[in-house]
Amino acid sequence: MSVLDVVDLLAEISDIGRDAARGGYSRRVFESPERELRAWFTRHAEALELDVSTDRNGNLWAWWGEPRPGAVGTGSHLDSVPGGGAYDGPLGVASALAAVSWLRETGHRPAVPLAVVVFAEEEGARFGSACLGSRLSVGAVDPVSVLGLLDDRGVALADAAAEAGIDPTGMGADPTVNELSSFVELHVEQGVGLADTPHAVAVATGILAHGRWRIRFTGEGNHAGATRMEDRRDPVVAAARLVLDARDLAAAGDAERSTRATVGRVEFIPGGTNVIASTATVWADCRAEDDDALADLVRAVSIAADAIASVEGCTVEVTAESVSPAVVFDSGLRERIARAIGDDVPALSTGAGHDAGVLAARIPTAMLFVRNPNGVSHAPSESASDEDCRAGVDALTRVLADLTGAEAASA
Repeated sequence: MSVLDVVDLLAEISDIGRDAARGGYSRRVFESPERELRAWFTRHAEALELDVSTDRNGNLWAWWGEPRPGAVGTGSHLDSVPGGGAYDGPLGVASALAAVSWLRETGHRPAVPLAVVVFAEEEGARFGSACLGSRLSVGAVDPVSVLGLLDDRGVALADAAAEAGIDPTGMGADPTVNELSSFVELHVEQGVGLADTPHAVAVATGILAHGRWRIRFTGEGNHAGATRMEDRRDPVVAAARLVLDARDLAAAGDAERSTRATVGRVEFIPGGTNVIASTATVWADCRAEDDDALADLVRAVSIAADAIASVEGCTVEVTAESVSPAVVFDSGLRERIARAIGDDVPALSTGAGHDAGVLAARIPTAMLFVRNPNGVSHAPSESASDEDCRAGVDALTRVLADLTGAEAASA
């Protein structure tokens, strides 16, 4: 058994799931690149003498010690957004493997079990529901309501899970999560909070309330050349107006409420150049400082959609696909982490959702952020230096050593 270097681990997977059209990586849950990454993780975890299994929701668990209550968890995800960066998700998984290898190398013997977890469909890039693996596991979503979700090829979640060897009828709340007494997720920073500081690592304080809404305008499909402008009921025009209104409504919000609205995905049916579409669907990502502010923003966007549809002679339907309340990470765990890695470690909040945020409703959770020099994430230019990645592993190693009951080892 040898000590694993996080930089080398990331290099091993640098060609898996490359997206030639978008740049970056496209690694959707249960598809070939993501399954190849699962095999990579399993191979390294078993080499570290961890017991690896897949739970009822497609999440991977690698145990050091027999699972039992009081266990400590760490990890992240391996799936990506379309054309995503190299660090969002894999950095946390690779860092967890590297930290375990350091603990083993230094003779650490955990007093409680340690689990490295890889959560499924964190980004929601294939089926539209973010943090699906963790939300199913804690019972935050009814499996019946998501098994019929379709990807862009018309494949249902139930069928994709079955093809990956997971029984869809067994998906749902999982007692494995109940073994954890705490969970710490390391992640590349998605912002510039550390960029101009001497710190490579920060501790998270909380996560903005956020969710995804599908807004579908229905008009009248017709011929682009034969239909007079005044006779049109064009849902694409309605959708375009809504995109602008959502941006303006979020920008007009109180700065302290941190309201944000983004449309990054659209779909026009039937999608012909010389055809007036019959339906136009936009997916709005809305976020805010707290649950009330998020509800106010979504209400305003919905009212705007209704008004636009009326003017354009269309109908509109607004459907929530996923909603995650604001999270405040456990203060006691955060303070313990700060003591383990240095009391001067900065604290940052984040506007990005994470599996640690989902688990926070059940157990104490925390996050470590590794400095991102340009702040870009969910894009090919997402970055972190080798030195900072290794600093993140050192911090995580110290934290896990402390939480599992022995002196911290330096990586």
